Amino acid sequence: MAALAPVVIDGSYLEGGGQILRMGLALSAVKNIPITVNKVRAGRKTPGLRPQHLTGLQVVRDACNGQLDGGQIGSCEVSFYPGPISGGRYMADTQTAGSVCLLVQSVLPCALFANTPSHFILRGGTNAEFAPQVDYTIQVFRKVASWFGVEFKLYINKRGFYPVGKGEISLEVKPASKGLYAADFTDFGEVVSVYGRAFVSGALPVKVAHKMADSAEQLLRQKLPKNVEIYIDRVKEHPEKAVGNGSGIVLWAETTTGCVLGGSALGKKGKDAEDDGIFAANEIMESVDRRACLDKYSQDQVIIFMALAEGKSRIRIGPLTDHTKTAMWVAKLLTKVEFNITEEEGSDCIFVECDGIGHTPMKRK
Repeated sequence: MAALAPVVIDGSYLEGGGQILRMGLALSAVKNIPITVNKVRAGRKTPGLRPQHLTGLQVVRDACNGQLDGGQIGSCEVSFYPGPISGGRYMADTQTAGSVCLLVQSVLPCALFANTPSHFILRGGTNAEFAPQVDYTIQVFRKVASWFGVEFKLYINKRGFYPVGKGEISLEVKPASKGLYAADFTDFGEVVSVYGRAFVSGALPVKVAHKMADSAEQLLRQKLPKNVEIYIDRVKEHPEKAVGNGSGIVLWAETTTGCVLGGSALGKKGKDAEDDGIFAANEIMESVDRRACLDKYSQDQVIIFMALAEGKSRIRIGPLTDHTKTAMWVAKLLTKVEFNITEEEGSDCIFVECDGIGHTPMKRK
């Protein structure tokens, strides 16, 4: 195990949630730096590790042959000592409706610097609140990450919803043997298409999916130029491919320059399906109206790639979210990079630049 003293990370900083843990864990594994996170999730109603966070810690520990101290439900301090990252097959099960997409955020950076390809079976909630829906991760984040040289495939084996969970995805990651490269997301271009998927499962009728899709499409057609292609699929999930009752909508817009922007909503008891469609469409329009090249859900997820890439990355985004500010803080703490932030005159957009460290698997040793 590493002889270095752990870098101490204040888990109550800014966003004060699980992101500090996920980001710290990923960079600890990638950089081979032991960490201690204290005040874990101090900003949350129920502080300490929840099953989802512990599951993420355990699968990264396994993937990099590490040691985990304080890994119990409710722990408010955890120490992690990484070892050599190994590709291979791994399985992680939150045994709750905890988001599998948040598990992806923990394991993906680690697997990029493994010695061989990695295959993860991840179980929990595929479409959960306060986390990216799995459709967003596939249709938006995967394409955004590819600009940095990140290659992964994600398959939905079974959808799972709150409160039961029991969903399952397969994640296949190709190592970035030569490291990541800088990306530039500053040229918005023009919107050419908006696609989407409105779905229901269990006892919910397919007309709920139609209501979500129809309201979203109506708003988008009102606000976007007539030449923009708009198509939203409406789906009733097969009983063998989904557990429990659930509904939701995920939209993704693409521009002439390759920008991909997302919008989404989850159905909830007592909430009109039409409102879900309008909410998702308004999220798309929020990015489009600003001409932001990344939406508010992608901006924090690319920070780790900007820090690790070779060269200067630049992004043009809307106002910084607390998640993004938190991600920058953790990245700076563990990689020593700087993020230069410039406000754009006449708008609420900002430019973020970062000279990455050009990390490669060889530099980890």
